[in-house]
Amino acid sequence: MSGLPFDLSEYRSRQQGFLSSMPQNSLVIIPNNPKSVRSNDTHYRYRANSYMLYLCGWGEPESIFTAQFSGGKWTTSLFVRPRDTNSEIWEGRRVGPEGAVEGWPVDESFPIGDVEEHLSKALESGLRPSIITGLNPAVDNIVSECEMSEIQDPRKVLDTMRTIKSESEIELMQQAADIASLAHVKAMEGTFPSVGEWQIQAIIEGHFIDSKSQWSYPSIVGGGDNATILHYSSNSETVEDGDLVLVDAGCEVHGYASDITRTWPVSGKFTEAQKEIYNLVLEAELAGIDACRAGSPWRSMHEASSAVLAKGLVQLGILDCTVSEALGKNLDGPFRNYFMHGTGHLLGLDVHDVGGGRKGDKKPGPVLRPGMVVTVEPGLYFASWRDDVEIPERYAGIGIRIEDDVLITEDGPVVLSSRCPKSVDEIEAIVGKSG
Repeated sequence: MSGLPFDLSEYRSRQQGFLSSMPQNSLVIIPNNPKSVRSNDTHYRYRANSYMLYLCGWGEPESIFTAQFSGGKWTTSLFVRPRDTNSEIWEGRRVGPEGAVEGWPVDESFPIGDVEEHLSKALESGLRPSIITGLNPAVDNIVSECEMSEIQDPRKVLDTMRTIKSESEIELMQQAADIASLAHVKAMEGTFPSVGEWQIQAIIEGHFIDSKSQWSYPSIVGGGDNATILHYSSNSETVEDGDLVLVDAGCEVHGYASDITRTWPVSGKFTEAQKEIYNLVLEAELAGIDACRAGSPWRSMHEASSAVLAKGLVQLGILDCTVSEALGKNLDGPFRNYFMHGTGHLLGLDVHDVGGGRKGDKKPGPVLRPGMVVTVEPGLYFASWRDDVEIPERYAGIGIRIEDDVLITEDGPVVLSSRCPKSVDEIEAIVGKSG
């Protein structure tokens, strides 16, 4: 058996749903991601194209999935690396064309060296290309040389399909959320004053590896003022007594991602100022989660979280205006000086998953539907180094974000990452416990 995460029947069902929406004169071409060089002959760890994983679960590089309509039916094919003893001695066993057709959800499989001839013949027969370009230059050239007036993009159909997760996909995402939740707990337990950001990263990513997963995006571990940098990445400084550390880290299981953020005091105890901001962000996050209702507009969670944050900033005296003025006409009021991003995004085979609805965009975005998985992640950031906005001294250097993964259901939101503690009392009872 291939070791695929889903039954072959699920992949076949996806293919059927996808191809039934494609014109019958189409030639679908989905190349896998190319390898990426890190330095000289050292490569980054390979990660397959999400569309390839979605349609057939194939994870090896130098491969292409195709589908074409002939003889009154669709035929799916994989073009893969052939078996090669010398290469396999150095790089590991290959499935090869024979193994691919036996264990994967395709009708045919061929050596990757045959793909150019195969595609050229299919295009010459009048099939219209539907291709994800930019992944395989040789294939792009073949398609560009055909005389078709318009090249289709299969992602328009696939993105809509990928937005709604099946029960088996949700199970994998629950596994990823559980692994990441425990990783955050272990990091809290292993935190102490003057801890290195890299040490917290090591705890988290070590747990990912120990759980037979890998990070779904580079971990963000920002202490003190570094927590106010949204995509901080160096993780190279120590976090001193009295400071908070913001950790944004998730893993993936068979390609399906989790995405969790927690913020905690390295001393194990929030200061009063930190607690004020933390509880405000937590209230905003809970309001955003509660707004994740089937049938609601995409912006519902952003509107709910933003309303709480704006009101709280006024009540704390950080903004000297009415709540309405703080929010602005289109959620673009002065509260945005401290909450610069949006409230969430779709989650799945990609961390910022396909299907629309990115980070509180002003565009309508998708209507929330059962089977969608979204993140809810409000935050407040008071960077002491900023000189473009007023930073109250009481809150200078505080950066707090709280993020959970939420499944939309007919019965209301389900928090997949619920095993990751987030109340003040829960966090204070955990931080430093292993020491």
